[in-house]
Amino acid sequence: MPSEASVAMNLPVTTSCSAIVAWYEQLSPQTLPQLHQLYAPDAWFQDPFNRIQGTAAIEALFQRMFHTLQQPRFVIRERIEQTDKAFLVWDFTFLWQGKAMSIHGGTLLHFAPDGRVTSHRDYWDAAGELYEKIPLLGALLRRIKRHMA
Repeated sequence: MPSEASVAMNLPVTTSCSAIVAWYEQLSPQTLPQLHQLYAPDAWFQDPFNRIQGTAAIEALFQRMFHTLQQPRFVIRERIEQTDKAFLVWDFTFLWQGKAMSIHGGTLLHFAPDGRVTSHRDYWDAAGELYEKIPLLGALLRRIKRHMA
């Protein structure tokens, strides 16, 4: 993790991206406070369910994740870096009500000159990756998909 002193200088996106990847792959309630070193105070976060701004709101979102899910874990499979942005391809695994679940997705990150994240947008298929795995709802969604195909 970068120290607070290192985020004051201009960091290449590779350094910033490496710090973010390492943090996500070891994310836990104990490492969550490091978010404030990696994200700009007014950073945006968006996924299929949320659009929030600020490190306090982003930290609260992850706190809810740890409260709601068992053993949540990110594995970064691929990363593409360019100037002030990066795209990460990941798998997110967790237990929900005792059942192992997995979501495959991607994240587009934009970095400030100091190396901190200013924008974080997750892309994943909520219907295919999550809703279809819920017994009754999943059956209905799969039927609709077959009908539309």
